Amino acid sequence: MNHITFDRSNAKFPIPEVVTSFINGQSIVADNHGERLPAMCPSTEDTVSFLREADKAEVDAAVQAAREAFDKGPWPRMSMDERKRVMHQIRDVLLANIDEVAYLETLNAGITHGHTRGFHGPRMAWNFEFFAEVASQAAGEAYTQTKPYLSIVTREPIGVGALIGPWNAPIALCTMKIASCIAFGNTCVLKPSEFTPLSLRRVVELIHKTDIPKGVVNLVNGRGQVTGDALVSHPGVDVVSFTGGTTTGRAIAARAGQNLKPVALELGGKSANIVTASANLERALDGSLLAIYSNNGQQCLAGSRILVEKKIAAEFIDKFVKRSQQIIVGDPFEAKTQIGPLAYEAHMKRVLSYVDIAKSDGAELLTGGKRHTGFKKGYFIEPTAVLAKNNGARVCQEEIFGPFATFVTFEDIDEAIAIANQSEFGLVGYVWSEHLPTVMKVSQAIRAGTIWVNTPLTRELRAPFGGYKNSGIGRDSAHDCMTFFTEAKTTTIPLQDFPMAKWGA
Repeated sequence: MNHITFDRSNAKFPIPEVVTSFINGQSIVADNHGERLPAMCPSTEDTVSFLREADKAEVDAAVQAAREAFDKGPWPRMSMDERKRVMHQIRDVLLANIDEVAYLETLNAGITHGHTRGFHGPRMAWNFEFFAEVASQAAGEAYTQTKPYLSIVTREPIGVGALIGPWNAPIALCTMKIASCIAFGNTCVLKPSEFTPLSLRRVVELIHKTDIPKGVVNLVNGRGQVTGDALVSHPGVDVVSFTGGTTTGRAIAARAGQNLKPVALELGGKSANIVTASANLERALDGSLLAIYSNNGQQCLAGSRILVEKKIAAEFIDKFVKRSQQIIVGDPFEAKTQIGPLAYEAHMKRVLSYVDIAKSDGAELLTGGKRHTGFKKGYFIEPTAVLAKNNGARVCQEEIFGPFATFVTFEDIDEAIAIANQSEFGLVGYVWSEHLPTVMKVSQAIRAGTIWVNTPLTRELRAPFGGYKNSGIGRDSAHDCMTFFTEAKTTTIPLQDFPMAKWGA
């Protein structure tokens, strides 16, 4: 699509015709330089805006601005109380404009407005308050065990962060990257997904309505192989944080590794959601539906492999299918809508391709499996569920990243644990049981970074979040982010004179 087709007269908030980079406190002029990529509305398939891709030279300008702000600017040299004041200003300006940001995210990403306004938007603002508090409470260390020395450990900002975000929850996850990076005195360059540039472009503009110095937060837009690669490989970048697919994560780690840059990678998942006979089945049903279908099914922590104990499997699966068929799919701006469209056409086609893949592996299609017929346009699909013959099926091993549940049955909890661990991923795991020994056994045996017991999808930002195996490297938490975005420095001081050899005396 080479022109805007979205009816701007219906827009509730201003939408730029061209989304450009934001560097050193200023919006880059939307000239004819660079590739232009359409920013779509997945509900209507309209082109809402165009993204002007940042090339290597523009990425260099962004990194240089961040580098200058770090090496010579006031931000790393401010007291924590001063930085905290600015972080709270950012929180306040984002809260004041939450309706606009949520609107842009729903328009461009297709996430239901109830989710963007009710959850992602508040989380966006909370990220800045949370990390301002984390940084303000951070403490050093002191060691006196080795006489006569006092060794003190301080933490210093690491430098310039390259922050690369996903399209499935842009404002919630990218603002966490920005907040956790700059709270400790660093500067950054953010590259959002090329599919969802609108909300974060506005967020970065709003950040600059505060007292934040120029160059602390910069934004570039473009595809991973163009803009992302230029950013990750830039010698002025000190550290790389990425959330997205495992294949891309491997490429980023390899590129960053050429210059020994630390990386934090939050990658894919194919998480097991274990439902035992000792569970409260109604709560397990509610939770299992939320775990796979919320956020339009597009979340790395989805409970996409539902493992059900055989003695309850028929009843549970039957209820799950009936509930799935009653889920309201529709306009993401409608309050009653529970699932909106998938983010873009190619992704919708990929998700639907797994129906034939499942059938070829001998799986039974239980419900859904096709594009929703209730809409003339839009990337809507029916909530889908299949019953696999065994955990070796591709739909049990590969991340589908949509409203697509795969059921597998098991005889006992040892078999369930074995099935859960038969995966290249290890991001999260779920277990539904009222039997404490079962819960503890699952928690200790499953190789995943987070285990949720009798609950779906909750995040404690103070606690580590990240994955085992191919689900990533590193963790997000108060302490982990401080460790990642700072360098530890040990200073050793003798408390009294001590004998020293007098060489050459």
